Amino acid sequence: MELLVARADKNQKPKKIDIESISLNDNILYFDRENSHKDMVKMVEYFEDKGLSVYLREVKYGLDEEDYMYEVHIM
Repeated sequence: MELLVARADKNQKPKKIDIESISLNDNILYFDRENSHKDMVKMVEYFEDKGLSVYLREVKYGLDEEDYMYEVHIM
């Protein structure tokens, strides 16, 4: 499964990464709003099946409805 990493600039296109390439050394990851919530839940289930604890939430960074990203903690 491919996911979109959070963009550094609003005008950039998000970069795609494969779920198997996610480094577990990074405990906090940020994903782009263009990922579907369903895909984000699948990612959580993928890591939970590996015996890890995962916390997913939406982070708002502006006043617009579209100003958010997904924050994922993997422990």
